Amino acid sequence: MPAFLDLTKERDAHIDHHLRKHPIVWLISVRPDGRPHAAAVWFLWDGESFLIFSMPKTQKIRNLQHNAHVILALDDTHKGDDPITIEGTATLLAPGTADATLPAYVEKYKNGLKEIGSTPEQMAREYSQAIRITPTRVTR
Repeated sequence: MPAFLDLTKERDAHIDHHLRKHPIVWLISVRPDGRPHAAAVWFLWDGESFLIFSMPKTQKIRNLQHNAHVILALDDTHKGDDPITIEGTATLLAPGTADATLPAYVEKYKNGLKEIGSTPEQMAREYSQAIRITPTRVTR
């Protein structure tokens, strides 16, 4: 399967850089009644897919059980000058498949965990539902 982003292209390399650098992305899903739902989430981008951890009994999980189509939105300029919007399909991973103690996740969020007075182990217990999002396209 070809890579989602072609890092030889300037715009794709720019997108990849921001997805690896920034701590928060907005996860937009659809409620069963058709209303949109947006949640700011921590995420890990590995170049092919996104990994997000959630508390199991949240609106976003109920939404994904009903409809796996999502949008991820990022704009770090705070002015709307550089939006990155990615459509994708979410998969709820089975327990034990992945958790917040993954070394790359711990490295990315070590300061954030410290700020909220948590540890990777506590995060893994509380945010025990792993979500893998496979991107399908970047919208501009």
